[in-house]
Amino acid sequence: DEKKQMVANIEKQLEEARELLEQMELEVREIPPQSRGMYSSRMRSYKQEMGKLEADFKRSRIAYSDEVRNELLGDDGNSSENQRAHLLDNTERLERSSRRLEAGYQIAVETEQIGQEMLENLSHDREKIQRARERLRETDANLGKSSRILTGMLRR
Repeated sequence: DEKKQMVANIEKQLEEARELLEQMELEVREIPPQSRGMYSSRMRSYKQEMGKLEADFKRSRIAYSDEVRNELLGDDGNSSENQRAHLLDNTERLERSSRRLEAGYQIAVETEQIGQEMLENLSHDREKIQRARERLRETDANLGKSSRILTGMLRR
């Protein structure tokens, strides 16, 4: 019972840590792009550390459950040890793949944000160019009008 309570407590704390990391990640996304890089790298290291802790916890649970199973069934542990090692390898591969996918997702999100900022900048530049073009047309019209006035004055 005590071990089950400890496992439940650790799972709860890991879940709280994941939620805090998600909240921190959302906060980092709202930071100006100039200082975002430093915080993004810190977040990646925090996530990696969190992944390591979760992997250690999973290994401990698997090891504990194998020990209990072996005690109950009286296994010698050779075949289950191989299965356990294989399972741990697969779990590590899965976690590495998950981290790579998550990193790829983060890059995609950052790329999307940069693209959005570029589109906004291009929109502002387009508005400036349109205003300048309109001023140029007004100036051309005024020059044409003044030229006609001067021509009329020269004729008189």
